[in-house]
Amino acid sequence: MLDEALRPVPQGEAGELCVAGAGLARGYLERPQLTAEKFLTDASGERLYRTGDLVRWRADGELEFLGRLDEQVKIRGFRIELHEIVAVLDAHPAVEASAVVAHEDGQSSKRLVAYVVPAHGEPLEAEVLQSHLARLLPDYMVPAVYLELAELPLTSNGKVDREALPDPEAGRKVGEVVDNARRLIG
Repeated sequence: MLDEALRPVPQGEAGELCVAGAGLARGYLERPQLTAEKFLTDASGERLYRTGDLVRWRADGELEFLGRLDEQVKIRGFRIELHEIVAVLDAHPAVEASAVVAHEDGQSSKRLVAYVVPAHGEPLEAEVLQSHLARLLPDYMVPAVYLELAELPLTSNGKVDREALPDPEAGRKVGEVVDNARRLIG
């Protein structure tokens, strides 16, 4: 595991899982830009592959997967780049901003949840958004749940604060009237 400067991280601290060795590929076929991004050489001259997985060594010697460094998730065997769904949602004229996350439900399975901020304060309809996404994306990339927010929570860096997004079971679903929606979305 390495930090952003490609230095090994101490046991218990999180870092990116990088692999090396004789069986390492030379790169991606006919994708030089991706090869340059993912395959690099460390200070000792050894060639490394950056997996994008955030991991740490536990005290018992086991490797613990903590998540992805990028916005790639795996649902029902499909690798999904969440930013691709956001780009299609944000292109819809009724959407001012959006965020998409993979949310684990109570049965240890994941589903896509879209958080949307309506443009001009107009109410959104889940069916319209679903139809828009279904025309442009494969079905496994169409979120199962849509929640309408007054605004997306942001970190001090101006990025979406995923930890502050409401639980999809408690939020206001698009098109659903909820008596206490202001408390849930504001």
